[in-house]
Amino acid sequence: MNNEDLVAELLRWNYVKSERVKEAFLAVDRKNFIPEKYRDKAYYDDPLPIGYNQTISAPSMVATMLELLEIEEKDKILEIGTGSGYNACLLAALGERVITIERIPQLRDFAKKNMEKCEYREKVLVLLGDGSEGYEAEAPYDKIIVTCGAPDIPDSLIKQLKDGGRLVIPVGGTFFQELYVVEKEGEKIKKRVWGDVAFVPMIGKHGHRWA
Repeated sequence: MNNEDLVAELLRWNYVKSERVKEAFLAVDRKNFIPEKYRDKAYYDDPLPIGYNQTISAPSMVATMLELLEIEEKDKILEIGTGSGYNACLLAALGERVITIERIPQLRDFAKKNMEKCEYREKVLVLLGDGSEGYEAEAPYDKIIVTCGAPDIPDSLIKQLKDGGRLVIPVGGTFFQELYVVEKEGEKIKKRVWGDVAFVPMIGKHGHRWA
């Protein structure tokens, strides 16, 4: 199995719906973002360990979130939870600029090394910090994606979202959450729930302190 086979499966099961998301997945090989001992499973639709009690999400979940974001070429995107860097490169393939925040120094370094193989790496700024606070210096953002489960939607991320922007975030407990799609229209915040998900917990000022 190879990356093209993975994309074919994502299309077959309707996780990838748009041409742009399909092209992003074809351009970014998941195998380059997985620890060596798990690379034989790179093209399975499963989450995989990347160390430090963190995971790379299943490709179907990644595709679902990217489709929900509806990224446009001009978009500036904030990602909370860099992990292995895979999602950041997919975001960069779709948008204009990506700011991604990771709280674990070793994973920040792992992601930056992995992204050396990504043709879109110049579009990505990798930061070390508390993602639950966002990154005000580059705000506002057209799109924000959170790849860890938050107990609620941090006000900081709402404030940093551009008017007309969209946020996709898992919200709930330490182990299971609901995936929210949040749209900002002036002072009005529209929320809808896509469905149930399971992400590692957000740790930080606005995250799960007990995890």
